[in-house]
Amino acid sequence: MTGVLPVALGRATRIVQTLLTAGKGYVAIMHLHKEVEEKKLRETIKNNFIGKIQQLPPLKSSVKRQLRTRTVYYFDILEIDGKDILFKVGTEAGTYIRKLIHDIGKKLGIGAHMAELRRTKAGPFDESTLFTLHELADAYYFWSEENNEKFIRKVIQTVESGVEHLLKVWVFDTTVESLCHGVDLKVPGISKLNNDILKDENVAIMTLKNELIALGIAKINSKEMLGERGIAVQTEKVFMQPGVYKVN
Repeated sequence: MTGVLPVALGRATRIVQTLLTAGKGYVAIMHLHKEVEEKKLRETIKNNFIGKIQQLPPLKSSVKRQLRTRTVYYFDILEIDGKDILFKVGTEAGTYIRKLIHDIGKKLGIGAHMAELRRTKAGPFDESTLFTLHELADAYYFWSEENNEKFIRKVIQTVESGVEHLLKVWVFDTTVESLCHGVDLKVPGISKLNNDILKDENVAIMTLKNELIALGIAKINSKEMLGERGIAVQTEKVFMQPGVYKVN
């Protein structure tokens, strides 16, 4: 497989856990073992492999092999060349594309296997943010040898880029320092928030300058966070160090 693979550095490595559970996008080639009518192919996919599906992980996988539910957000056929089907698909994390293709072939009654696979999206990252290792090496050279940091700032993004897909709570400046010490976020410290946060959901706690302070677990929903008291978010991972944030 080729494509998008986010790599975290330093304190930002703790952001990776949120990316593992984020949605993924792929472009792949499905090779059918026999040719099939295009109408039948499209109807089979539309009726059986979009939305909630049941999938049994392959024999060689990193998870327990038991039937589980996964969501396929979209499945778009891009091109058909005989037995080869080029398509793009968006899925919930933990969906095996090789197994998805196998199951489509089985449902069609003709068999199928994956010929090629490229990941085009991982959470907030897509091919527009992708750089090769060679480009990273060039960026490092320009920064270290020529004191030109423009390219390396494009290649190595801020930690805030890694939480774009998460719902957020913004806090008052006076609340930031206590959160940097790992204190849970209480309702009076909230300035604004996304309005569709659910209890037990992962959220990012941000400054009013859109800087990441910490990740946490919502203990109440958005509506309750607009109240007067109570713990809104249980702080789990702190990214901003104490004494760093400057209050205007």
